[in-house]
Amino acid sequence: MTAPHPIVPPQLPATDAEARAWIAAVDARTAHHGVMVDGARVVFRCVGEGPPLVLLHGGHGCWLHWVRSLDALARTRTLWLADMPSYGDSATLADPPTLDRLAAAVATAIDGLPGLRGVPLDIAGFSFGGLVATHAAALRPAVRSLACIGVASHGQPRREMPTMQDWKAIDDPAERDARLRHNLGALMLHDPARIDALALAIHRSACERTRFRSAGFARRPLLQPALDRLSARGVPVLLAWGAHDVTGDPEVVGPLLAPAGTHRRWAVLPDAGHWVQYENPEPLHALLLPWLDAPTA
Repeated sequence: MTAPHPIVPPQLPATDAEARAWIAAVDARTAHHGVMVDGARVVFRCVGEGPPLVLLHGGHGCWLHWVRSLDALARTRTLWLADMPSYGDSATLADPPTLDRLAAAVATAIDGLPGLRGVPLDIAGFSFGGLVATHAAALRPAVRSLACIGVASHGQPRREMPTMQDWKAIDDPAERDARLRHNLGALMLHDPARIDALALAIHRSACERTRFRSAGFARRPLLQPALDRLSARGVPVLLAWGAHDVTGDPEVVGPLLAPAGTHRRWAVLPDAGHWVQYENPEPLHALLLPWLDAPTA
């Protein structure tokens, strides 16, 4: 489909009510597609024009994790933004809720989208979505390239970070939001000024609708085996992290995951924490768009 420009309203919202309306306006500019996998409906948003690019969100997320990249990427790509099974508008993943089952469901759902069965395409995943994307790409023969942004599951220590606060048992909306805001600052965003009304609205909605427990996978070394399978097929892989990402030190993790002689490249993006495509999206776009045109290690 052709992307309306701009997809995203130019002015970021200042209040929660404005953020909800802002999100609704963006959502209305996308086409919705549902794919049945194991009796469950997996929902994708579609916008843009050009070769297909599938985008996967993080572990407490939804398609909106990529919202500040829509205009930049949709100019040259048809974007397929997933709500992975057990997230957002998608149905709950059937038991057992394992990484392998989730990755297989995502790979199957991609091939169920209009015009994508067996078609070579690019996949990008953020955070836990990068791990899922890697495993899904390893299952799907027709993958042109893979990009992982802020991916964990590398087996290396996290950087020191504040303790996350429990928000699920809190009934008071103001206190609940205060804890969610704290967690955004602890894990997702480095600059407190970026914890704005839109970031909080996206984070709140995504957390409330998350039904898959991804935390148990984040600190286990589950990424490397799938990367090796992709390298054996010659699939180019881009790995990028914000300079202040607390899920790992990019200068340590990058060379370990993308050593010389593989089909992998790694990069550090300035002035951003974990949720780099929200906090400082322009450097990511400057890296990702040329790489998608000619993916190389």
